[in-house]
Amino acid sequence: MKRSLLGAVVGVSLSALIAGTAVAGEQYVDQTGFAVSGYDVVSYWDLTQNAVGEAQPAPLPGRSDITAEYNGATWAFASEENRARFLADPAAFAPAYDGHCAYGVAQGGKVPGSPLLWRIVDDRLYLNITPRVVGWWEQDIPGYIDQSEIVWQNVEASPANTTAVPEFDISNAPVAN
Repeated sequence: MKRSLLGAVVGVSLSALIAGTAVAGEQYVDQTGFAVSGYDVVSYWDLTQNAVGEAQPAPLPGRSDITAEYNGATWAFASEENRARFLADPAAFAPAYDGHCAYGVAQGGKVPGSPLLWRIVDDRLYLNITPRVVGWWEQDIPGYIDQSEIVWQNVEASPANTTAVPEFDISNAPVAN
């Protein structure tokens, strides 16, 4: 009962966030104008991932002068090498669900994904919206991924969310050089 009530509350909250969306392309792009808030998506694979229940280390901020276009968005990178790795196989580095929250997708919609709330599972980058949501998602990561894959088939074609990530101050990325 408590879990279903929690799911209903999250669903209503997610619906409220989704209601303010506008067409911005497939990829989630926040106020920075960059995918993943301007962080270098390749850098996640070079970090040591912490255990479930622990915060993850921050990815590297991308640079505004080292970018690439993919999936209707601009991506920033910390180095030319990371940009080259990305361009060799962008789908391998781009976050699941076009950068939207993995738990949010499991609950039926597209809400922003925070670049600082991440986990790599089976070589795929997943983002979540808030630390509280990370806690829920980590209770059953494989189950929520399975659920998200089913839901994604129905929501993928809907416009990308354009609201700001809650509890996330404006990104420190990309950096200007």
